[in-house]
Amino acid sequence: MAMSDNSSFSMSTMSDALQHIPISKGISRSFPPPGFAPRAIVADTRSNSLFNVMTSGEGLAQFKEIISKSDRKELRMMASLLTSDSDYFMEVVGNVYGSRRVQKLLGISDDVDAFFYAAILRRFYHIMTDKYASYVVIRAMLVFDQKKMYVMYEHLLHHALDIARNQYGCIALNEIITDADDPFYRNLLLDVVARNALCLSNDPSGNFVVQHVLRLYDLRCTHNVGVSLRGHCVDLSFKKYGSYIVEKLLDTEESMAVVVTELLECEGDRLMRLARNEFGSFVVVKALRLAQVMNRVDLFSGLVQKLMPFRHLLRRSHGSNIANILEPNV
Repeated sequence: MAMSDNSSFSMSTMSDALQHIPISKGISRSFPPPGFAPRAIVADTRSNSLFNVMTSGEGLAQFKEIISKSDRKELRMMASLLTSDSDYFMEVVGNVYGSRRVQKLLGISDDVDAFFYAAILRRFYHIMTDKYASYVVIRAMLVFDQKKMYVMYEHLLHHALDIARNQYGCIALNEIITDADDPFYRNLLLDVVARNALCLSNDPSGNFVVQHVLRLYDLRCTHNVGVSLRGHCVDLSFKKYGSYIVEKLLDTEESMAVVVTELLECEGDRLMRLARNEFGSFVVVKALRLAQVMNRVDLFSGLVQKLMPFRHLLRRSHGSNIANILEPNV
């Protein structure tokens, strides 16, 4: 398609293409993007132009045209330019548009993937804990070959606890656990979460990871989380997100018995405060109902007897539903 020199670019080579990419309005060729370290400024015009086409909201059409017209050699050149400097690559994938466009480049060919694989490993933790860049790793784990994927799993296992306690890392980790189709590494990730369930349950981000693995209903993992949280379920039940975790433990009979046994072993006054608590009341209601459903008469009657003396106090609090369950047993 014929175009004028000042509004188009030649697609004969990637070099020509990048030389002729128009700079988005309001963005100077002198670079750098916000937060870009001075040492990371890439003076090469092609790299500056590529940055703009990758990260500009107006660059999608240009990006699609480059990809559709480029051969394998030119795509390797593009991947090389994107990954030649770690700070430059981080700025690209840390941008919402840059992240999406890099994801489109993954899985095209092994030699193109090799550039991105090396770049991801160099800044693995930082990419995994970035709001947008983390999606590049999630995509890479799905499309990279097995050898690359296994090395990335090893990096993930090494950083898993810190990633789980990051506000964006916890989301990325949950996605990878969900998508993991290698049973060996999936179980290793679940083991890391289960083994560290107590500290993660008390962390504002980590608790979402514990909740997530419990929602997978993997009996082995649920058992291991229950073991790690034994003796701490009452404390967790007083907290908003901690109570969600304890409620999830109640869904399987084995871990339900662990939770209810702990409720029965705590002091009567403390159980009463838990039953009246805005979060703990949901745990106690669910414990009573599931003990009945699972026909654990011993656990149900034990809870009823322990709570019965406080039923009048429960009616004037968040524990009114508990009082309703107790009433037929008066």
